[in-house]
Amino acid sequence: MSNSPQTAPANPVVLETREHGIATVVMKRPDCLNSLNKELAAGLDEAFTRLAQDESIRVVVLTGAGRAFCAGGDLNFLRRGRESGDVKQLEPLLRSGMQMILKMRTMPQPVIAAVNGAAAGGGMNIALAADIRIAAEEATFGQSFAKVGLFPDYGGTYFLPQLAGPSNAAEMFYTGEMIDSQTALRLGLVSRVVPSARLEAEVRTLAQKIAQGPTIAIAAAKRTLFGSERQALETALENEVQQQMKCFLSQDCAEGLRAFFEKRRPKFEGR
Repeated sequence: MSNSPQTAPANPVVLETREHGIATVVMKRPDCLNSLNKELAAGLDEAFTRLAQDESIRVVVLTGAGRAFCAGGDLNFLRRGRESGDVKQLEPLLRSGMQMILKMRTMPQPVIAAVNGAAAGGGMNIALAADIRIAAEEATFGQSFAKVGLFPDYGGTYFLPQLAGPSNAAEMFYTGEMIDSQTALRLGLVSRVVPSARLEAEVRTLAQKIAQGPTIAIAAAKRTLFGSERQALETALENEVQQQMKCFLSQDCAEGLRAFFEKRRPKFEGR
């Protein structure tokens, strides 16, 4: 195991560093709250593919640069695609996310999500795909898809009902409202909430404890916890892709995106 800090090949939107068997992956679009575009989704997929195959890595930490974890889909990107009526603008984003979520869940190394701020839409679901989630006090969580006429993706329909129960999941899916970190803790979405100034240290301490543990036993525990679910998760992710592409082409989605940029309440008509 290398003890010297190492940085993966340069990527404009994903920072990957390695030290003492711990890989840290940072979503790096802080000016837009690390919102997901094709480049970020593909960069994350590539990073997790690489790390899953690296036996020197014992644990992975995922976080966001700046004041957000990940605000979900880049609505500017989605608006351009919706205005053109071209679902091909969206599908690569969904497919990269689908593969990334599967890798996070099935890779031998535990993944810790350090939720440093807002985790909305696909960003929340990326956090839910991690083995463990630790949130800063300021962190917020939301399934914001309904606000723009879209369907939950990145595994949200699979993970959220398991963690919070179907009724709580339904409320979050149907309303798109955000919840604070203490509510997330009460619902079992995170394992602990810490002051923002302590988040990095708390996550680092846990990551070091795991990295110093027996990798064979830990990998076996992860397989036992999550390994048997691959087929069911793949089915859920594929359904999300199909439903999302249908919703993307709806008039409700066009209206939701217009309303967001016009800073008004959308008028959905079920079309």
